Amino acid sequence: MDTLHVIILALIQGLTEFLPISSSGHLVLAAPLFGWQDQGLSFDVAVNTGSLLAMAIYFRQEIWQMTQAWTTSLITRKQTPDSKLAWWIVLATLPAVIFGYFGMDFIKTHFRNIETIAATTIVFGLLLWWADKVSKHQLDEYQTGWKKALLIGFAQMLALIPGTSRSGATMTAGLLLGLTREAAVRFSFLMSIPVGLGAAILVTKDLISSPEAIDVQALTIGTIVSFIAAYACIHYFLKVIGKMGMTPFVIYRLLLGVALCGLIFFG
Repeated sequence: MDTLHVIILALIQGLTEFLPISSSGHLVLAAPLFGWQDQGLSFDVAVNTGSLLAMAIYFRQEIWQMTQAWTTSLITRKQTPDSKLAWWIVLATLPAVIFGYFGMDFIKTHFRNIETIAATTIVFGLLLWWADKVSKHQLDEYQTGWKKALLIGFAQMLALIPGTSRSGATMTAGLLLGLTREAAVRFSFLMSIPVGLGAAILVTKDLISSPEAIDVQALTIGTIVSFIAAYACIHYFLKVIGKMGMTPFVIYRLLLGVALCGLIFFG
């Protein structure tokens, strides 16, 4: 991989991982557009690690508060808003972990194709638009409750299907359950940390047993670029989402879906 190749893929990963626009759709489209081959497992680990670090550092204060409160709740059995939120994040993570463990091979075999990604990019984009329109926009993340958290977790489980967009699915569920845009985004972002960490561990495990050669320079550049892009994306997305709404991302998803359909029929 040359440096430009590395930077473009890392930017795609960092900018699309947390926006509701499907990172897998962009990565699938990038290969035929630029004539690139698959970037390899080690690069996937690197750019995902960069994005995960950006999320963890941006929300470091919230993570620290929730971790402290959650640990204290285990000892004292007393719950605070931060400990409840931590428990809800754990609960929301379980459906994706369980379904991913038992169903990932099936998904890779039957759904990891451009036709699926084009369809899910469009369908879940329209669902996001509908959710944003009908939502009451009343609750913050501390008012989620365990039932709503579990439902958002099931939405995250569906996002294992390529093209759905993990952030898009969880934000859609959050909005339908009455969360404000900002709360739906924050809850979705916080959910991404345990899921991203688990995925990184699994992929790293596969990488260790893989004969793939490792380009240290490419991995270093990819990690740094992905980190910077993801951090900037998180910061500005949280600032504008309350006023901007989800419609621009829905329009973008529809255009991306059409582009993928064009690739299917004319590529």
